[in-house]
Amino acid sequence: MKLVFAGTPEVAVPALDALIASGRHEVAAVVTRPDAPAGRGRRLVASPVAQRAEEAGIEVLKPARPRDEDFLARLREIAPDCCPVVAYGALLPKTALDVPARGWVNLHFSLLPAWRGAAPVQHAVMAGDEVTGASTFLIEEGLDSGPVYGVLTEEVRPTDTSGDLLTRLAFAGAGLLAATMDGIEDGTLHAVPQPAEGITLAPKITAEDAQVQWSAPALRVDRVVRGCTPAPGAWTLFRGERLKLIQAVPAVDRADLAPGELSAAKNNVFVGTGSHAVELLWVQPQGKKPMRAADWARGVRIEPGELVGL
Repeated sequence: MKLVFAGTPEVAVPALDALIASGRHEVAAVVTRPDAPAGRGRRLVASPVAQRAEEAGIEVLKPARPRDEDFLARLREIAPDCCPVVAYGALLPKTALDVPARGWVNLHFSLLPAWRGAAPVQHAVMAGDEVTGASTFLIEEGLDSGPVYGVLTEEVRPTDTSGDLLTRLAFAGAGLLAATMDGIEDGTLHAVPQPAEGITLAPKITAEDAQVQWSAPALRVDRVVRGCTPAPGAWTLFRGERLKLIQAVPAVDRADLAPGELSAAKNNVFVGTGSHAVELLWVQPQGKKPMRAADWARGVRIEPGELVGL
């Protein structure tokens, strides 16, 4: 088939690579979000998908909005058979959905209908799911509600951050998307409607969502820290400034601290929760680089009974 691939961040690059490498289909063009400011100089930088497509000599389309008539006209000229999508980052209007004869097929990082929305992996980690996966489905105008072509499962490991899990799903999902394109092309794969039961939503994680509530049990604190790593980053307040929490682990042998109470020794920093404590391993003070929590604690000279949080 002739394909137009839509995607933007680094997590979409393995799927684009898989489609290019398959040799079975022609990736005629790539659709991605416009160049965005990055770095200290805030200069405009092309998306990871745009950079990979340019390296491969593939035409890159960067519409400000996918409903722009210039973009739609070019899409109709290319006349793709199918448009595979991974984390494109913009809603596709019906005028775009109607262009490819076999539709737009999205690789979504959950076992649909669970975790429909922008942040399925983060929500799976924060909810304590033991198994998640990826699904390919035909895009409709509803939110991740279209019929499903294929799925794969992936274990959520006890120490997984959302970044760890998403990286594994990106590479496993790349193979699923390529196989889905093959099955659509040869007629062996047919989309099946999603069940009406088991629908959960995964909206974008906000900074407010990422603030650790120390009155919650240690297990919940652990899930929030892992689920919000690397983005948007779990955090708390210390002496009126934000302290980013990069890595923390439950410390079941410490149940002597009140919620939010700090305890620092030479090589350990503990914080009380609604159950037992958690040990902080890596933190990032406001305006500084990531550092070991013990080094941070020595630098700030934590007072006995001092608290983090509100």
